Amino acid sequence: MPFQHVLVAYDGSEQAQSALLRAKELVRSIPGSRLTIAHVFHYPNLVVGEAMIAAPVRMELDELSDSERTLDEAKELATDLPNAATALLQGDPARALLDYAEELQADLIVIGSRGLSTLKELFLGSVSHYVVQHAKVPVLVIKNPDDL
Repeated sequence: MPFQHVLVAYDGSEQAQSALLRAKELVRSIPGSRLTIAHVFHYPNLVVGEAMIAAPVRMELDELSDSERTLDEAKELATDLPNAATALLQGDPARALLDYAEELQADLIVIGSRGLSTLKELFLGSVSHYVVQHAKVPVLVIKNPDDL
């Protein structure tokens, strides 16, 4: 049975734009399928020993505002799909995407091979890698030709 509900991760990066375009192509090719575009934001916190220092409120508001702009950009890219929805999620990006995929009962996750995070990727492993390793549904990882 073809995919009926596709979840695509979107962070505004070139890879995410490619992933969204591929997801749209896929959804268009399968009658009755639908697309959900998710953007995950995470308030930065600093952990020192056992103490956790939360980000200043101004930084949190800026992050939320940037995230809303990013999701608006994704909505604009998907206006030609009548069955597209968007979601703004909070938390660790990989875990939030996986939890949301399960909640939606998505049967495919589409994600760019790299996003905007570079420093975090070096220390914690990439979001796409974590999603591929822990997803309960198939994951389509999109690479840009420049990365090959």
